[in-house]
Amino acid sequence: MNETVARRLTGLAGIATAAAFIVEVPLYFIYSGSPPDSNVLARLLIGIVALAFLIVFVTAFRELVKGANPAYEWVGTMAFASGLVYATITLVSSGLEAGAVIAADHPIDPTITVSGTYILYGAIGRLMLALFLTAVGYGISRTNLLPRWTERSAFILAGVNLVFVPSLFFGNAPAHFYAANGWGTTALMGAIFSYWMLALGISTYRSATRLAPAGSPALRH
Repeated sequence: MNETVARRLTGLAGIATAAAFIVEVPLYFIYSGSPPDSNVLARLLIGIVALAFLIVFVTAFRELVKGANPAYEWVGTMAFASGLVYATITLVSSGLEAGAVIAADHPIDPTITVSGTYILYGAIGRLMLALFLTAVGYGISRTNLLPRWTERSAFILAGVNLVFVPSLFFGNAPAHFYAANGWGTTALMGAIFSYWMLALGISTYRSATRLAPAGSPALRH
């Protein structure tokens, strides 16, 4: 696969990931009480699709880093591994929530009822996402793959995610900003990551048309 195709694949995967997450997040705020099963299962399904695209993105990103500078292949591998772990633990939490909703004989709010998922998509998810973002930012900074704003924003967002790792000490009320499953820890951080992924995906896709003649990216500004 040549670099132009690889960049387009990476960009499209990032855009698809972001689009699915952006559609998913508002579905959590439609109902004030326990949502109907259709709402919960729909948002979980959309999230699962988003995570599948994220796996494509992290795999393609690793190959971009490796192709740009083989000396930093380990950074691409770290981004791939941490992104894969993040996707895996989020898929597990989605599976637990979907199973509980399907098995229940009445509507439930799985963000409260399914206690096993609090830490998976809360503190653990935030830590893994911070590691992923740090690796992405460092990989971009060392290989000049994309404009500087992408690496800087990745580092900033990684730091913000780390701030939410201790949220597991602050209860399980989704209405609270900093709870283990609070709207700040989960919904807000998810929304910010979604729009960042959208911007990164677009930048990566557009970079395919701005490659230097020799094949090295002339994208720094």
